[in-house]
Amino acid sequence: MIIAQRPDLLVVGHAVRTSNAAEADPARALLPALWQRAGAPGAFAHVPGRADENLYAVLVDYESDDKGAFTQVVGVAVRTAAGLPEGMVAVRVPGVRSLKVEAHGPMPQALVEAWQQVWRHTGSGGVPARAFTTDLEVHHRAGVDLYLAILPGQPPASADHQRERAQA
Repeated sequence: MIIAQRPDLLVVGHAVRTSNAAEADPARALLPALWQRAGAPGAFAHVPGRADENLYAVLVDYESDDKGAFTQVVGVAVRTAAGLPEGMVAVRVPGVRSLKVEAHGPMPQALVEAWQQVWRHTGSGGVPARAFTTDLEVHHRAGVDLYLAILPGQPPASADHQRERAQA
């Protein structure tokens, strides 16, 4: 994990409200269907003003922390949300200081392992602390970059955080 400035962007896509507990139960999990829909050929071909070829997952509206409910929007970055396709939502991702975690290798396992690293950091009270405001996954050809908003005024990193960074 490193500290990075997250890009400011606007994402248009499909949304679900879920929790990590629900996603751990295949009978209640909503994210697999959301990702299947987003991964369908031409799923975002009708979205005007697309900014790039990446796929984005935005985690917003956190009820509390990683134990509470949140909304996930899976979609594409756009220059403007004018002409929003029916059934889609737009969400603004503010550019803020974030923990950045890179996931490389076979997907989805590499992404699962990256999130497990994040949950260990969060569960251990790792510094800097997550803000649970707006988090971002950037899915690109080389892998996935996670940007996790941190609380303002956080120190750059602890010695343990630097060791995690060196091992990552």
